[in-house]
Amino acid sequence: MRPTAALLACAALVAPAAPAAAQEACALPADRYDMTAAQVDALYDCMEGRMIDGYQAQGDAVAMAYRGWTQASTRPAVAGVHGERFLNTFVNDVAAEQYLRFEEGTFEMPVGSVLAKEMIGVRGNGEARRAPLLIMTKVEDAPETDGWRYSGVQPTGQALNVSQSFCHDCHGGYDASDSMGYPLEEVRASAE
Repeated sequence: MRPTAALLACAALVAPAAPAAAQEACALPADRYDMTAAQVDALYDCMEGRMIDGYQAQGDAVAMAYRGWTQASTRPAVAGVHGERFLNTFVNDVAAEQYLRFEEGTFEMPVGSVLAKEMIGVRGNGEARRAPLLIMTKVEDAPETDGWRYSGVQPTGQALNVSQSFCHDCHGGYDASDSMGYPLEEVRASAE
């Protein structure tokens, strides 16, 4: 028995529709290290809404605020660290002036500086996937991590279980930039 047009219309009204973003897959070219700026922009356009919705789903304070901060890069880029994911860094007002100098040398970020890194991962089948929002906060009481507290938000909005020593074992290697990595030079935003 074939469904009638009326039955199909009724089914469409009661069936939950998946959001358009959930229906489309964000595919990457075979070599993500050889993507053009336009390809990276298209990838980010495809992923941006679902990343933000996910990060903000549980109301985390940083996840709710970071999109109003200064973007430290002109677009996401694969830096090789953080699982070779695409990173897109945002910095709060406390951090912006110092961070955007992309300085190497003897300096310390001001207490209250917060950095948030959106991440886009890649599945084995070549499709993009949401990855956690990683957060670094400069505090007064963390001598074991050079004054930084590491945290994060899962793509579902839940808190990411973060090992302070695990994060700082890598970040401590950036001792010429107060334990911070910077975006790749070709995508760094201007301080102006």
